[in-house]
Amino acid sequence: MPPVTRYTQSGEISIAYQVLGDGPLDLLIVPGFISHLEQGWEDPAFSRFLNRLASFSRLIQFDKRGTGLSDRIAGIPTLEQRMDDVRAVMDAVGSERAALFGISEGGPMSALFAATYPQRVSSLILYGSIARGAWAPDYPWGARPDEIDEWIEGLQKEWGGPYGIDVWAPSAAHDEQFRQWWAKYLRLGASPSAVVNVFRMNAAIDVREILPAIHVPTLVLHRAGDRAIEIEQGRFLAQQIPGAELAELSGDDHLWWVGDSESIVNRVQEFLTGERQVVEPDRVLATLLFTDIVDSTKQVTEMGDSRWRDTLARHNSVMQTAIKRFRGRAVKTTGDGFLATFDGPARAIHCAHAASEEMQQMGIEIRSALHTGEIELIGEDVGGIAVHIAARILAEAKAGEIWTSGTVKDLVIGSSLRFSERGTYSLKGVSGEWPLHAVEY
Repeated sequence: MPPVTRYTQSGEISIAYQVLGDGPLDLLIVPGFISHLEQGWEDPAFSRFLNRLASFSRLIQFDKRGTGLSDRIAGIPTLEQRMDDVRAVMDAVGSERAALFGISEGGPMSALFAATYPQRVSSLILYGSIARGAWAPDYPWGARPDEIDEWIEGLQKEWGGPYGIDVWAPSAAHDEQFRQWWAKYLRLGASPSAVVNVFRMNAAIDVREILPAIHVPTLVLHRAGDRAIEIEQGRFLAQQIPGAELAELSGDDHLWWVGDSESIVNRVQEFLTGERQVVEPDRVLATLLFTDIVDSTKQVTEMGDSRWRDTLARHNSVMQTAIKRFRGRAVKTTGDGFLATFDGPARAIHCAHAASEEMQQMGIEIRSALHTGEIELIGEDVGGIAVHIAARILAEAKAGEIWTSGTVKDLVIGSSLRFSERGTYSLKGVSGEWPLHAVEY
């Protein structure tokens, strides 16, 4: 059950906060961009992440002024005002000293707080963060003026939908349930004008000069393929903060609870407590099948919502029947597609072919991708690099085709299945070059 939302005053502004857990150390999350304390709990992955943090800490989180459940404001808040909000929340919950977990744009303010009030900060953790928002000759990773204008224009036109999901959470971009949750999270987090103000404030951030003045233990976490904030920004922070530890993580999601979030929690726990709670899932070898409907966005536009829902229902029924027929397990839908696992690659291929043929008779065209590798069984879900590889193969697959990794091709040698080469690809977020193949029927 989500914790109770409470309020404290920061000057004349009411700041919403929550407290979860009763661990021996206080851990305060400083959000980036926007947040909404209560809508966050509606996403299972988000709530799992928070509960994991609260398993070894007293977890404190809040909505910064102008966003979420905190008071809306006119104008753009300063870093100093946001520091006042952190201090007010800490005072309200009786926290004399806390570890700060600065997320994305929350990182610069956390860094400034740690340098200004070291007696109140036990440790500093920065995830996917920045030292400066805008480009400069000596800081080439910031946003250029035309990029800032483009983002602001996009915010004004598209706010209300799943804005920026391809950049912030590419691994979940085709999950329709997550897209709907994300769109609502954004709407509740801030109005269009408020979010433009937040974005302008973030673009004006520059805390480079204060980084050498930070003298608390610091951990910098950054995903190597982060599409929103490139890894060089995390490396810069680690280089400039004395004694900072840099942990470069795999993946290209910017949202911290999306993708392999367990590795983030493990790093945080080990950094703060010296121990790592190993949640060791079962590991098995399996063939992963990803599918999706070709040009689904275009079809939604042409059909309208009602007809599209009927089409999607028929698609889901066909996929579930085919997966069951070939002894697979439907792990989850991905909005307009499926993720399934099989105990043999040949059955997975035949499932993809059977489903594709039946879909064509219904006027639906799908594409499919397969990879065989070791996966982690995490409850009803699956994880691990093999899942990431299969998803990346799907991104390259062509309409109406079944693409596979070389592993799948090698494992069905001796069968009647035939393959054609589709070239060698660099799969985003995966090391090495990958020869891919299409199944020929």
